[in-house]
Amino acid sequence: MIRKLQGKDIDIVMEIWLTANIEAHQFISPHYWYDSFKLVKEMIVQAEVYVYEINNNIYGFIGLINDYIAGIFVCNQKQSMGIGKQLLDYVKEIKQQLKLNVYQKNTKAVNFYQRENFKIQNSSTDTDTGEKEYTMIWKNIIF
Repeated sequence: MIRKLQGKDIDIVMEIWLTANIEAHQFISPHYWYDSFKLVKEMIVQAEVYVYEINNNIYGFIGLINDYIAGIFVCNQKQSMGIGKQLLDYVKEIKQQLKLNVYQKNTKAVNFYQRENFKIQNSSTDTDTGEKEYTMIWKNIIF
C-alpha cells in the first residue's frame, strides 16, 4: 500500500534514506550523507512524501517538492522488487510532469529513469559533492 508520510514514519524513512544513499552512491563519502542527515530530516516533513508499506512495515518512499522528485528510496534488502516503480507510477498518476537530478555514476538509477520515460535535459556538477549529474524530465503525454 502507498500512503502519505505520517509523523510516526520519520525515523524509519530516515534510516532508509541514509542506508540507501550510502549503498547507491559509493563514489561519495558516507560522511556527506551523515552530515546531511539532520537537515534532510527537518526538510522531509515539509515535502510531499509517500511511503510504501506492507503489514505495517515501510520498505520505501518517494519525496516530492511540487513536481521535483527529491528522491526515491527503497531499503536495500527490497531493491529490484518493483517498489520504486510502484512509487513512481503512483506519483505519475497525480502529476503531469516530473523532474529530478541523478548522479551520472548512479547508472542503476539513470537506467531506471530512462526505462520509465524520463529524458535527460542537461548535465551539470553538484556543487556539494563535485559529482556530475543529469537533470531528467518526464511529461504525461495524453493522446
